Amino acid sequence: MAYSYKSAIAFGLVYIPVKLYSCVRENDISFNLLDKKTKSRIKYKKTCEKCAGAEVNPENIVKGYEYDNDKYVIFTEQELEKLKTKKDKTISITQFVDLDEIDPIFFARSFYVEPVGAEKAYILLQKTLSSSNKVGIAKTVLGNSETLIALRAFNDIILASTLYFYDEIAKNPINLPKIDVEKSELNLAKNIVTEMTKTFKPAEFKDEYQEKIARAIEQKIAGKEIISPKDESKNLVANLMDALSKSLENLRDSKYIKKPKNSNKKDFKKATKSDIKK
Repeated sequence: MAYSYKSAIAFGLVYIPVKLYSCVRENDISFNLLDKKTKSRIKYKKTCEKCAGAEVNPENIVKGYEYDNDKYVIFTEQELEKLKTKKDKTISITQFVDLDEIDPIFFARSFYVEPVGAEKAYILLQKTLSSSNKVGIAKTVLGNSETLIALRAFNDIILASTLYFYDEIAKNPINLPKIDVEKSELNLAKNIVTEMTKTFKPAEFKDEYQEKIARAIEQKIAGKEIISPKDESKNLVANLMDALSKSLENLRDSKYIKKPKNSNKKDFKKATKSDIKK
């Protein structure tokens, strides 16, 4: 597996060379864009707008910053690399925080961190993070962007998660009206949450829509017609209280049905007025 970045972790005077491997692999089925009539591939060419649309070879493409209308300063990759100091290239921990202090909205991408030297220092840091339940907050330059990073213990290794900076989080555009929620409605909703609470097991979840696309591709290859699956959506209940009560009843019904045949039916309890008054 190819690594995404090569860097080093630094905290205090401790220096740990590392490689970062992406935690995520995309499993989406990709489609090519084709001409409707000829079924030939659509290709995108990089052209020069002032050269009568002539195609430009990759070796002749440079990066430019527009500082005024149609005026640019050009940067080469070598020049951009010169701007980076050793500190910029290092994942320098500036502080430690509790994981629950970081709102999930700030998390972007995650990487497995492998030591390529100073293994003892790496293991010490991993065990320290694990035993203290702390996260190391650091900054580094990945590519051409300075990145905020959270380092945390993950199983027996260290995981690096890139974070959005505070000013990158868009302002909340939602302005909800002030609506009072009845205590009975809140109690029923809490009961539904209790009934639906389980241990999170990521392996139980899969991309079912991608599986449908894969089956559809096989059907297309075999010359079969694509048939819409049966809609399993449930009928919605207009009244909120009725919808909550019926939802709780259905949940408890399904749990009773799944019980062994010798289970005691008296143990089953449907949604009653006592649930509403809790």
